[in-house]
Amino acid sequence: MAGLSAVEATAGAGAAVAGTAPACAPPARAATDGVATASAAPAVAPLAGAAAVVAPPAGGAWEGAANILCVRLDNLGDVLMCTPAMRAIARHRPARRLTLLTSPGAAGAVPFIPELDAALGYAAPWVKGPAPVGGATVALLRRLRAARFDGAVIFTSYSQSALPAALLCQQAGIPLRLAHCRENPYALLSDWVEETEPAQGIRHEVRRQLALVGAIGCRAGDERLSFAVRGSDLDWMRQLLGAELADQSRPWVLMHPGASAPSRRYPPAHWAGVLRRLVLQQGLPVVLTGDAGEASLIASIIGDARLPGARSVDGDDDGNGNGDRIGEASAAGGMARSLAGRLDLGKLAAAIALAPVLVSNNTGPAHLAAALGTPVVDLYALTNPQHTPWRVASRVLFHDVPCRYCYKSVCPQGHHRCLSGVEPERVVEAILSLLARRRAVAADPVQAAEADDA
Repeated sequence: MAGLSAVEATAGAGAAVAGTAPACAPPARAATDGVATASAAPAVAPLAGAAAVVAPPAGGAWEGAANILCVRLDNLGDVLMCTPAMRAIARHRPARRLTLLTSPGAAGAVPFIPELDAALGYAAPWVKGPAPVGGATVALLRRLRAARFDGAVIFTSYSQSALPAALLCQQAGIPLRLAHCRENPYALLSDWVEETEPAQGIRHEVRRQLALVGAIGCRAGDERLSFAVRGSDLDWMRQLLGAELADQSRPWVLMHPGASAPSRRYPPAHWAGVLRRLVLQQGLPVVLTGDAGEASLIASIIGDARLPGARSVDGDDDGNGNGDRIGEASAAGGMARSLAGRLDLGKLAAAIALAPVLVSNNTGPAHLAAALGTPVVDLYALTNPQHTPWRVASRVLFHDVPCRYCYKSVCPQGHHRCLSGVEPERVVEAILSLLARRRAVAADPVQAAEADDA
């Protein structure tokens, strides 16, 4: 399994890594990024220094800015990785009001992010996703003008341009506008932070956004991701798990097989192999999550695992050897359960918060796990290097390929080897190691922390 590796990242600690080194890898244990990397891990290297404001800064203007628009027009995980920077903005002036301008899908996270006061959902035409409805941009401009924002902080990945959002904010009359930018933005930005990625190295996404707000003097005392689970959601999930799990005394595993981008999806047959080994070899109950559109995927994974006692939805064992699609039916005495389509964001977060370990593609739930402190096995497609789990016990699994860091939603080579090369046995090993670590922490938190630092 050359090139296959696992990374453990813990809060305030470096990562223990094993694997084969790609030629372009950074030195081991680059702990300044909060996720220490080593030769086999995705190459996330710290920049030589803090990002510099290269246009004349607004001086003390930001000190008086009380009404701030934060712009991150991507998905849930991208928003979560901006929350430490948002916390820094709010912390710098406690009376500040923060509004998030984001995609319609990510806007639902705002009630769970304490640093934010409101959200505006917008399908930006310069961001991948559904096209905005006619007149949406004009309507948004009216709302932005009416809100009378003092400043806008525009969060982007280094492969994105901040200029369309900067123009939107400038046209809305927002006087202070901060962003990374590669080319000279002239009057579009009041505070221009020079874009130095990837030429001078690639930072973790969290570190990048903290550097951006640091350019206007905002510092975060707490750099963890932010997501507050509601007590009502936890109570609801505990009750559901009590009904779904045959034996709550044993550890269990939460699996999330879906992802928005095809290039970031672990193969369904491999998921079935992981499920079968967890249930039959380890005796671990498994709960699978996904939205309603992923119900058939999850049903096929459970069916293809061919667990003893599995039934099809109609309760008919056809014996054809193709693996019945069982959906929410029982499998192996209730050892595998699908909650596909049954959880909203709050309840999904509650399931992750209660889970001993999450196994997920590199997608929103992996970042939710980081925010909630749940250990996560991250099946990490090598589409980009800067989105590994932030400050949480984790194993990042991938198979190294020459075409790594393609930044594509669909595998341009068509082989998906960065994920298909990760054998199910390796995933099970990673799950068991995190469960063992969880037991060690429960038995002796101090000794476990020292072992992480070693």
